[in-house]
Amino acid sequence: MSGRTPIPLTADVEAGLRRLRLAAIRREAPDVLANAKAQRWAPEEVLRVLVEAEIASRDASNTRNRMTAARFPIDKTLDEFRLDQSSIPRSSHDYLVTLEWIRQAENLCLVGPAGTGKTHYLIGLGHAAVTAGHKVRYFTAVDLVEHLYRAVADNTVGKAIEAVCRNDLIIIDEIGFAPLDHTGCQLLFRLVAAGYERRSIAIGSHSPFEHWGRFLPDQPTAVSLLDRLCHHAHIITTTGDSYRLTHRTTRSKEA
Repeated sequence: MSGRTPIPLTADVEAGLRRLRLAAIRREAPDVLANAKAQRWAPEEVLRVLVEAEIASRDASNTRNRMTAARFPIDKTLDEFRLDQSSIPRSSHDYLVTLEWIRQAENLCLVGPAGTGKTHYLIGLGHAAVTAGHKVRYFTAVDLVEHLYRAVADNTVGKAIEAVCRNDLIIIDEIGFAPLDHTGCQLLFRLVAAGYERRSIAIGSHSPFEHWGRFLPDQPTAVSLLDRLCHHAHIITTTGDSYRLTHRTTRSKEA
């Protein structure tokens, strides 16, 4: 903090701070007290600086914990997303980045071919939501159904669904990547129904909605799932060539 010699804490004060788990205050106090003495700070200024340090440290720790709990498969942010090369409308993007749709328990559906930025954009929004203080959980559709299948096996599926729905934003990516059986279809519906108008669900799929019957074998359940998913939803169709294939071709040519 400065070139001044830190003022060590007495053993009883340090023990008290450890007991109260005020790690940031314990870490910052010697330097803060040295500055306070040299600059003749008022007592309330010393207290303010120490409390702010503790709050900042805890906020950062909570953000790290939420980021870990989100289980993003890769680290992607909206800052890295090339909106100018995307088919996502600027007006839609400007609203989505406010995260107001999460506060309003609205859904987001990104539908389009592989490589058009759906996963990057979903993770970027999830990353922004975590940073803003929201609880987020990322799944692929296959992973989510497998997670719920395990809960069925030990008769805890209701608790598992409720645990997922404690998140403010539930991301379900790669819907339609693999077909679901009847039970998997029912489990996916139960999750969407449980979160309906309570939590935001954001999905990514390469299949247009009219093709969902190809991987959801229970037609009535599929219709009910889409009805709840698309109500209060922002639906965006992504288009264009695969970024991954284009990027790979470009690098190959450069080589």
